[in-house]
Amino acid sequence: MKLYLVRHAIAEEGADDDARALTKEGVARFRQQVALLERLDVTFDRVLHSPKKRAVDTAELLERLCEGDFEVTPLLASAPTQRLLDACVGEAVALVGHEPHLSTLLAWLVLGEKVAGKVELKKGAVACLDGPLAPGQMQLTWVLPPKVARRAGLD
Repeated sequence: MKLYLVRHAIAEEGADDDARALTKEGVARFRQQVALLERLDVTFDRVLHSPKKRAVDTAELLERLCEGDFEVTPLLASAPTQRLLDACVGEAVALVGHEPHLSTLLAWLVLGEKVAGKVELKKGAVACLDGPLAPGQMQLTWVLPPKVARRAGLD
């Protein structure tokens, strides 16, 4: 399976963490990421996203790359669990969420341990993992930081 970990794009500051939307800059930069993903022929069978507004907004920008369902799950707004892995049904699934949960998930799937701080996904970054969906069984194949798409000048 291919699993894509997508950190939400740049969001507004605010006291109500759940309601923070993407900024205009966040939308523009993430559209560049989507254009680059499209050039790389990345598509998803399914997109799961956190219920927080900034993750919802980011997931919506992935719509043209998704051939299947979008689903909101509170499992992406907290530390990764086996229940989250069980929800990843398909050959190519994107998970749109937050730090430090996504980098902890990445470490768990690649190293077999839930350790935070070993990898940092910048806002709007996408990481691709490949292999069996089990702790310690996946391989990190690439990470696409947002500055790559900006430097490529994609819109």
